Amino acid sequence: MTTLTHADHDLLLHLLELPTVGPLEGEGEPRLREAQRAYADAARPLGFEVVHHAAAEAAELTDDQVPLAVRRAVADDPAFLAVQPSLVLALGPELPQADTVMFNVHLDTVAGLEPVGFDGERFTGRGAIDAKGPAVALLAGVRAALDAAPDRLAGTRVLIQAVAGEEGGAMGVFGTRPLMRRGWYGRLNLFCEPTGMRLLSRSTAAMTACVRVDGDDAIDDRPAAGHNATVLLGHLAQRLAARLPEHADGGQVCVAGLHTGHLHNRVYGTGRLLLNCSYPDSATGQALADRLEREVADGVREFTETYGDHRDLARTAADAAVITRVEWHKRGLPALPSLDDPWAVDLLTRDGGPPRWPADEPAFTCDAMWAAGLPGAYTAVLGPGDLDRNHAHAAGEYADLADLEAFAGAVSGILARFAARRHATTGGKRQ
Repeated sequence: MTTLTHADHDLLLHLLELPTVGPLEGEGEPRLREAQRAYADAARPLGFEVVHHAAAEAAELTDDQVPLAVRRAVADDPAFLAVQPSLVLALGPELPQADTVMFNVHLDTVAGLEPVGFDGERFTGRGAIDAKGPAVALLAGVRAALDAAPDRLAGTRVLIQAVAGEEGGAMGVFGTRPLMRRGWYGRLNLFCEPTGMRLLSRSTAAMTACVRVDGDDAIDDRPAAGHNATVLLGHLAQRLAARLPEHADGGQVCVAGLHTGHLHNRVYGTGRLLLNCSYPDSATGQALADRLEREVADGVREFTETYGDHRDLARTAADAAVITRVEWHKRGLPALPSLDDPWAVDLLTRDGGPPRWPADEPAFTCDAMWAAGLPGAYTAVLGPGDLDRNHAHAAGEYADLADLEAFAGAVSGILARFAARRHATTGGKRQ
C-alpha cells in the first residue's frame, strides 16, 4: 500500500469542492479547466509537463458515433466545447509507444452535488470514487514509483489523460476519443474506474433509443378524442422490459425515463420512452438494436389488437403505427473486446498485482471503448472501489482512503514492473 500525503488529501478535497458537472447533466458553467489546472500543478513537481490542454474541435463531432445530444449542444451553444477541455500530462522524454504507459482519468462528474468532507478514513463528495479520488491516487502511485528508484523510469514515458465528457451520455467523444486519435496512448493503457481493484480487460459500449409517440392531445372530459401516449408508451415499456434483456447477450438493458406530461386534466398525445442498452461487441449491438425495433413494432401491433375496441383508446390503437417511431440518440459506438496478450496480463498481475475480473461477470461501459483496435496496445480498466457500493452517480458517494492507497500501490507496482521489462523470449523484441 502507498500512503497518500496531506497534500494529496488537500488536492482531492479541492477537486471535490470544484463543480465539474458537464453541461449535458447540469446547469451553470463547469469549473473543469480550473480542476485540470490544479491537477497539473500537483503533477508538475513529479516531472510531468502539460503537452495538451484544449477542447475538441466542432469539426471532429459530426459523424454518426457522436450522440445526438452532443451534436445538438455543439450546434446550439458555441461555448459547449470551450468549457470542457481535456488535459494530457507527460512524464519523461518522447519515446516510442512500446515504452509508454498511459493512464486515463475523468474529472467531470454527474449531476447532484454532494457534501464534501474527510473524516480521516473516508472522503465524501461528487466524484470521490468516480473519478477524482482515483485521479489523485494515480499521482501518488507515480510518486511512489519515482521515490522507490529515481532512475527506474528513465526508459519509460508516462502519459495521463484527464478528460472531459465521460459522463452525461457524451461517451468520451469530445474527451478521450480525440486524444486517442491524436496518438496519446501507449503499450499499456489503464482507464481508472471503480473495479474493486480487479483488472478488467474489456468494456461494453452503449446505445440509446428513444421511442417517440407524436399524436394529438385531448381534454380530460373527452379522452377518446386524442391519442393517449402515456398508455401506449407504458404498454411498450412493459413489453420491452420483459422481453429485451434476454437478447442482450453479455450486455444490459435499462428501460429508463418515460415522459408525457405533468398535469392531470388532459390526455397527452406526445411522449418519449428512453432505453439504454449495452453490448460487448459490435455484432451483438447491431443484433440488439434490430431486436429492439422489432419488439417496438410487435408491441404496437399488440396494442392495436388489444385496444382497438376500447372506449377511450380506440383512436390511439388505430393510429399507433403511424404516430410511433424509434429515434436513435446514440448508436454505433465501439466496444473493447478482451485481447489475448499474455505478456501484458502477466506484467500487470504478477508479484501481488491486481487479480483479473471474473470472465463470467458482466463488464460495464466506459471510455476504454476508444482503445478498441489500437495496434500494439493492451488496454484494461482498473480502479479502487465499486460503482454500486461506493454510490457512484448516487447520493452519498464516497471513497475510502485505504482503497485509494491500495490503488496508488498498484500503480506504483505496475510502473516498476513495466520499467524493469526485459526482451521477450520470442524473437528478442521488447513487448
